[in-house]
Amino acid sequence: MAVKTEARPRTAEIRPFTVQIPDADLADLRRRIAATRWPEKETVPDQSQGPQLATVQALARYWEKEYDWRTVEARLNAVPQFLTEIDGLDIHFIHVRSKHEDALPLIVTHGWPGSIIEQLKIIGPLTDPTAHGASASDAFHLVIPSMPGYGFSGKPTQPGWGPEHIARAWTELMRRLGYTRFVAQGGDWGAIITDLMGVQAPPELAGIHVNMPGAVPPDIDALFQSDTTGANNASGKLPSGLSPEERRACEQLDFVWKHVAYGLIMATRPQTLTALADSPVGLAAFLLDHDAASLALISRVFAGQSEGLTRDDVLDNITLFWLTNTAVSAGRLYAENKLSFFATKGVSPTVPVAVSVFPDELYQAPRSWAEQAYPQLIHYNKLDRGGHFAAWEQPRLLSEEIRAGFRSLR
Repeated sequence: MAVKTEARPRTAEIRPFTVQIPDADLADLRRRIAATRWPEKETVPDQSQGPQLATVQALARYWEKEYDWRTVEARLNAVPQFLTEIDGLDIHFIHVRSKHEDALPLIVTHGWPGSIIEQLKIIGPLTDPTAHGASASDAFHLVIPSMPGYGFSGKPTQPGWGPEHIARAWTELMRRLGYTRFVAQGGDWGAIITDLMGVQAPPELAGIHVNMPGAVPPDIDALFQSDTTGANNASGKLPSGLSPEERRACEQLDFVWKHVAYGLIMATRPQTLTALADSPVGLAAFLLDHDAASLALISRVFAGQSEGLTRDDVLDNITLFWLTNTAVSAGRLYAENKLSFFATKGVSPTVPVAVSVFPDELYQAPRSWAEQAYPQLIHYNKLDRGGHFAAWEQPRLLSEEIRAGFRSLR
């Protein structure tokens, strides 16, 4: 991979950044896809063993023969991108200022197996709302960083870049950009990092919005974390008096914790995934297998159906992982993390919180749990469609939720 930047002094300066992937890297990618050694077909008629062979082969055919990285490269280079060094590590970020001077500064964080590709579709609606049917009073100045080890950010060479560190770095980034008051948003890892910004509660932070809330009561979360094999019968040990909505959330959590093998291996043995740096199709299969609903959607896409995502959407993100060789470095975030994905984090009661719940999220946080987790809950809404990667799959709905969630903080 090659990129073009201006001079690179090791200071707190902000340096413009341009993506320039050599043709040789793209040719090598196609060669490796063509040389894939395939396994046999799965022995079940569903996705219970992982991404089905037909899905991965359809993806590989399109990737090798038709997919054009240069299209998304041009989209990336059409928005202002920068690098800045924070705590010894280069952080890559997109920074788009709205034409509306009273716009509210917002930092948005992606997740795994995502990247800044997830957020490209919400840049226009958030920074230029009048062009998307909304009011100028809903405008944001938008900052979208790549997490350490992801995309074009630097790769940590020693331990210490866990989600708490990233949360502090994001506050430093916003200060460095001159923002004295800002809000934060995220899903997946982005939700955890955004929650932790709320825990740290820097004086500049005016509020947060999450679409994967850390709202599960700690006692319930601990039950399911300890029962990934089902041997401990967590569902039979739940506290009494749960509402139907809370019990449904528990059923979802039980399923999730029994199907997070990808997270467990990255949390304990990320270096074991060396093969993902060598095989693009192996990398693709691993990245596809995040959650059942997303995998089902992507499988339908590569079977020819029209969904919230396209084949190019999916491959833009996978190709970014490949070209930057970040499968293992991104996975190390799981090893750095010492917190539960879904349990309450202790967000400060001084920080206003907005929550959006999508129907195909890993679990649908009940309002009762959100009210307990976030003492200053200012917005809670359940959507009628959309899944875990909301910015990517349902950018209009998420943009509307972000506007609504932060409207009272203007």
